[in-house]
Amino acid sequence: MTQDTHDADVAFIKALAELLRDNDLTELQVKREYGEDDSLNVRVSRQTMAAAAPAAPIMVAADPAPAPAPAAPAAAPAAAPNAEGDPAADPGAVISPMVGTVYMQAEPGAPEFIKVGQAVNEGDTLLIVEAMKTMNHIPAPRSGTVKRILVDDGAAVEFGTPLVILG
Repeated sequence: MTQDTHDADVAFIKALAELLRDNDLTELQVKREYGEDDSLNVRVSRQTMAAAAPAAPIMVAADPAPAPAPAAPAAAPAAAPNAEGDPAADPGAVISPMVGTVYMQAEPGAPEFIKVGQAVNEGDTLLIVEAMKTMNHIPAPRSGTVKRILVDDGAAVEFGTPLVILG
């Protein structure tokens, strides 16, 4: 392989990674044919739990598909939503807009943003989801009362995971 081919392949892989990120894809596979016996087979995938792995148990990070289920049973109030149905279908559900790690307070030792039974106003910070070393404040979409908190501090969440139920 020549240096020019190598540089072109690196640029191609970087472009695929950008495409993956910009279109919110989790996996992309491409085979590039250079000749009869020369090809490049590239599979670029984004492990949705990889960013949260250091703060979450390995078992949660190892299987990204059922991430909402392991996070929910860990929370004490999570048993009730499963008995009543899908918490994401609740009209008061606030869902995660991204993959990341949940933090219930601004910094360790600080008071939690919310507690069950607390009244919140539209725009109040409910919790933080850390994604790619960026702390994203999740605001209350409307005023109401916190009926349930469905995740634990430090839990890994997927896009669309129900976080909180507002009443």
